[in-house]
Amino acid sequence: MTAAAATVVVLALAAVGYFAIFPSRAPAFVQDAMSRVGLAEPPPPSCPLTGQPAPHGEVPARPALAIKVENLPDARPQAGLDRADVVYEEPVEGGITRFIVVYQCHDAARVGPVRSGRTTDPKVLVQFGRPVMGYAGGQAPVVRAIDRAGLIDENYNIAISAYTRDDTRPAPHNLYTSTRSLWKAAKATEGAPHPVFSYDPEVAGPSRKARTVHLPFSSYSDVYWTWSRRERAWLRSHGTVPHVLEDGTQVRAANVVVMQVQVRTGPIVDAAGNHSPEVELTGSGKAYVFRDGRMIVGRWERARLKDVTTFVTKAGTEIALAPGVTWVELLPSTIGVQAQR
Repeated sequence: MTAAAATVVVLALAAVGYFAIFPSRAPAFVQDAMSRVGLAEPPPPSCPLTGQPAPHGEVPARPALAIKVENLPDARPQAGLDRADVVYEEPVEGGITRFIVVYQCHDAARVGPVRSGRTTDPKVLVQFGRPVMGYAGGQAPVVRAIDRAGLIDENYNIAISAYTRDDTRPAPHNLYTSTRSLWKAAKATEGAPHPVFSYDPEVAGPSRKARTVHLPFSSYSDVYWTWSRRERAWLRSHGTVPHVLEDGTQVRAANVVVMQVQVRTGPIVDAAGNHSPEVELTGSGKAYVFRDGRMIVGRWERARLKDVTTFVTKAGTEIALAPGVTWVELLPSTIGVQAQR
């Protein structure tokens, strides 16, 4: 080999080494060639509960955090729902609903109004591993169920310094917290949870157009989700009134997942004598997945509480969600899902 040829070889090897270390600086044709031989830059890490790129390129090393938020008309507008990864809406006593608001990748400086837990909550949350749970307290059966499920209990009576009262709002709709306060109180050493959904930017399998979803839990919680092509999101309303937060933004989601569930009478009784419903979250039931302005009909399946709930089409194929925030609606099976094109 001549000296000139040897020099060319050395320079070529140096270039390959440089681009292997800094693949994003390589020309497009080089990046393409590198991807073919496994030298391409790996994809950025994704938030486990949204499938979106992690903030600052790194998934926070902390467990999921669930906070119970009230949804009575007197509690609106709420705070902090827009920073959640996943939100569950569950029926409670008297025809009202409450939210289990789950955080992991992002923080919320103000969350609330915070209210009491229910026995359905640990059934939902155990699939997230060992999450932290913030709530205003609860009757003895609730606290026992949370402890048995192995959740990290940081309710108001345990972590009082993590909560504040807003004197501008009437009690009991004035208890607030923050994600940082509850994660700090928990001193949790658990890492990030495993994903509970699968994600795909494209809709796969049978689906049809859907513009509006109506979920009539009750007159207190007459829920509508409307697809906005401009926002590329489902926008939430109560009846004809947009569901807005304290900062005036409307509640939105990339996915609305409706689980039709069996409900029985639970052990909790409110001051008016209403029994709290107990939602059954094992077995299977009908499911509707709304994403990208389309509806996919299938079923949900969960053999045991420690298992993650899966969503499959009528043919048995797993349903993937759009990357982004997901709202899961635990709708009693006696109430129909009304979807319009």
